[in-house]
Amino acid sequence: MAKFAIFFRFKPETIKALMERPSDRGAAVSKLCESAGARMDAYYLMFGEWDGMVIVDGADSKTAAAVSLAVSSSGALAQLSTHELLDHGEFVEALGRAGELTYSPP
Repeated sequence: MAKFAIFFRFKPETIKALMERPSDRGAAVSKLCESAGARMDAYYLMFGEWDGMVIVDGADSKTAAAVSLAVSSSGALAQLSTHELLDHGEFVEALGRAGELTYSPP
């Protein structure tokens, strides 16, 4: 099973609504992940380019896409970016496979 990092940026009106009516968004995201057959590992809010990130475990790319699309369809986010995560062993395996390939530039 794969693991994904989903970064998100709230719309200003979403931040205003959260300030007026605080709620546990992590619980809502966890429930969504479980309904898709995955598990939320972590839900973080942060400063900087992104407002937060979610780590989703046990998902394949179609499941991660479905979760991302379901959240995007709410209209609460200005931007969302989903990335598959590789652990060290998977990365080493990818390096080995890459070493066996030959690419000819156009």
